[in-house]
Amino acid sequence: MNRKTLVLPAVAGLLVPLLAGCGGSEESRSIVVGTTDQFIATGDAPAPLDPAYAYDTGAWNILRQTVQTLLHVPRGGGEPVPEAAKTCGFSDKASESYRCTLREGLTFADGTPITAEDVKYSIDRVLKIKSDNGTAALLANIDTVETQGTDGVVFHLKTPDATFPYKLSTPVAGILSKDKYAADKLRDGFDVDGSGPYTMKVEREGDKATRFVFTKNPAYKGDITLRNDKVELRPYADAGTMGAALERDDIDMMARSLSQKQIKDLTETPKDNIRVTEVPGLEIRYLGFNTDAPSVEQKAVRQAMASVVDRGALVNLVYGPTAEPLYSLIPSSITGHATPFFDEYGEPDPVRAAKLLKDAGVKTPVKVTLNYTTDHYGAETAQEFEALKKQLVASELFDVKIQGAEWSTFRTAQKRGDYAVYGLGWFPDYPDPDNYIAPFLDSDNFLNTPYVNKTVREKLIPRSRRQADRNAASPVYAQIQKIVAKDVPVLPLWQGKQYVAARDDLNGVEYALNTSSDLLLWELGRGTA
Repeated sequence: MNRKTLVLPAVAGLLVPLLAGCGGSEESRSIVVGTTDQFIATGDAPAPLDPAYAYDTGAWNILRQTVQTLLHVPRGGGEPVPEAAKTCGFSDKASESYRCTLREGLTFADGTPITAEDVKYSIDRVLKIKSDNGTAALLANIDTVETQGTDGVVFHLKTPDATFPYKLSTPVAGILSKDKYAADKLRDGFDVDGSGPYTMKVEREGDKATRFVFTKNPAYKGDITLRNDKVELRPYADAGTMGAALERDDIDMMARSLSQKQIKDLTETPKDNIRVTEVPGLEIRYLGFNTDAPSVEQKAVRQAMASVVDRGALVNLVYGPTAEPLYSLIPSSITGHATPFFDEYGEPDPVRAAKLLKDAGVKTPVKVTLNYTTDHYGAETAQEFEALKKQLVASELFDVKIQGAEWSTFRTAQKRGDYAVYGLGWFPDYPDPDNYIAPFLDSDNFLNTPYVNKTVREKLIPRSRRQADRNAASPVYAQIQKIVAKDVPVLPLWQGKQYVAARDDLNGVEYALNTSSDLLLWELGRGTA
């Protein structure tokens, strides 16, 4: 496929004064964090870091350092607390009106004062642009945004939504300046301006960002306490290259993502001055279906795949103890978790799968192509799809091909509907069951799926959001998950654990990656905590 690429000029030596740290003293050396996330600006996706477009973990981890939100989830999790706001709360019993008051003296990093009008502008901008990346769906329940004086802002919602504070804590609700961000157009490239804890400089090579340097923002006023003055984020092509950089002491920490082999090697045979830390994780992986595609438009085909896939064997072969089988969109440890796919299909059963296809008049073997991204979720993804192919082919019911593509190509093609079957991961925007349901089944969803279930979309999702006590919403989520298991618009595969590896003079590592895989660079410091 020929694709026009936005080529950004290389800036030779742009960060030399900031990055000449490896040979300096421990006090002057920046903390350097490695990641396998890739940051690419292309003709199809020229604005990867605009809050109105960005909707992947890597991009959000850049924005969380630089763009301030009204609320944020505190260290250790829990309900959101005020960040750029001084106070926030529902002003009615129905959870349809939410009011925030800004902190005094807030400014953007360039010194421009922040007012309630900036908050309104930023939210209205996301909803007006409504990018095809699915980001605006998080704010789609907003009816109007009202300002009250210079520091008060009220969000009037279309329907009650107890999860709304969580949505205001995500980068899509970041506060932006109208001088830097046009009201009706995305901001191309990698520049980011905000009022967050850090300012940022970026080094580019062609269409890729190769290095980010975050420097403490002296104008920052908010709830976050910084434990460092400067942090650098370096993208690496793969986990092996990143691991070698850690061993050479070129970087201080590997965040996203370690390979299963690295985790095994570093835990079973520890290396001097390097330690591995397991942190709670809520990542899930799944197969998505374009239910309009001829090969999988019949529900029986998707049900037959659900009957054949052996999650336990897949996890044991590819991921070992770093993952566990998942039989629901909602992972364990999240309210509303159940096992509807196991309840519906039980253990892998090719005989049952064959009957499903025969009863539906589907000729076998069914020809399908499984599409996956080669550079977004780690080195094991290719192995995972080889294993899935073998399982499906072994049933003699499917004729399977697998096809990989770089994320910048893969995501655009997936949204466009080019793939009948595709593999994706999900890191929650906020730790609530709503965020494992709405992004896949609600209007303007992340998948851009043609699958629509009106009962789920128009009745059950709104009903679940009315429950301020999220445990009380569990019966509704049970209903939704049973529908998903029967219709199979998505097929959950596994949920993963998270690990980071770091030099032993770095502290705060256990807080630097939260359950949603948010990278909280301000938690990192050197020496004894």
